[in-house]
Amino acid sequence: MNIEKNVEFNGWQNCIRLANDEVELIITTDIGPRISRFGYIGERNLFAEFAGQQGTQGEDEWLIRGGHRFWIAPEVKPDTYELDNISVDSQMIDGGVKTLQPGGDILGISKTMDITLAPGSNRVNIIHTLQNESSQVREVAPWAVSVMAPDGMAVIPLPKFIAHTEKVLPNQKWSLWGYTDFTDSRWSLGAKYIFFRQDTAKGPNKLGIAHKEGWVVYLLDEFMFVKHFKWQDDAVYPDDGVNFETFSNEDMLELESLGPLVKIAPGESTSLSEQWSLFRGIPYCETEADIDKYILPLLG
Repeated sequence: MNIEKNVEFNGWQNCIRLANDEVELIITTDIGPRISRFGYIGERNLFAEFAGQQGTQGEDEWLIRGGHRFWIAPEVKPDTYELDNISVDSQMIDGGVKTLQPGGDILGISKTMDITLAPGSNRVNIIHTLQNESSQVREVAPWAVSVMAPDGMAVIPLPKFIAHTEKVLPNQKWSLWGYTDFTDSRWSLGAKYIFFRQDTAKGPNKLGIAHKEGWVVYLLDEFMFVKHFKWQDDAVYPDDGVNFETFSNEDMLELESLGPLVKIAPGESTSLSEQWSLFRGIPYCETEADIDKYILPLLG
């Protein structure tokens, strides 16, 4: 596994590149904390790159930019949109890099991402940590948002089907927003999976789920991005109890995991872990049977 510093990417001059023999991550330090690229070496970025928002810093307003970002939930303005457009600290750790954004003027909460890449597989581990540097107790949840490139499709597994004669109580919890619209052709709601397609002609739509299956994927051309994360039975989650959300508009689709909503006293912290994998040569998937045949065997 290779680690390179002072790598240029989309105009940012001080990026860090993590790579093995097949895939690479580009981590910005001129802004962030943010992972701006994840893909096979020489192939397309699975993350979105917003034109006009690359290679700059110091703006007066928050910019989405693309890539994988670290936010604070619940979503509240201006708290969640505290600027992340100045240089961040970084240090090498075993197998990767740690990036740190100090606490800002609004919440006083620092954000750290510990990012490691396995040398012998296309597997990434990220620990997202919020630490309270203010003098007040803060009730927050870590929120890991992967902004995926357009024209792909998210696949979200549902709990195992249970017949009415076996269980009469619900086993799912969904959160819906004022603009959630299931008549939108981007959605396909199946017995085993939800398909959510990105469409460059469609505006905002969103769904939140209390997600216990532990994985979601994004299919784009021949590539598959896998995001693994965990549910905690005894935890309280934001947005009426969900730990996964997906949002899409005409520019991108987001895969978002959320940690428990907790009160952290000054000096305390809370963390959320994700594991990513990347695959190529994935056949076109249109049905639930396709997912069972081509995707499930790769998830382990």
